[in-house]
Amino acid sequence: MTVITENVIPGNHGRIFTTNASSDAEMEELKSIVEKIDGVKDVVLIKEVYPKEFIVHTTKLIKNNVIEKAVNELKIKAIPKGIFPLLNI
Repeated sequence: MTVITENVIPGNHGRIFTTNASSDAEMEELKSIVEKIDGVKDVVLIKEVYPKEFIVHTTKLIKNNVIEKAVNELKIKAIPKGIFPLLNI
């Protein structure tokens, strides 16, 4: 494992997580709890896919397992997806 795969890197690319949240209400609860983590800038919910996903953007390096543990408090799972390439725009 590397720093890039084990953490959410600060910036505008964020990290995508999949979740087993089944309702929009659970997704909103998930968003609320993740946004309370120190260093989380915002959480974007992706409800149109299955399984549902969310993107976490941060202002500092945050370990994936910090986000996973916060979501687990809701009895919901969060699993980080693989990294995706950054675009040179």
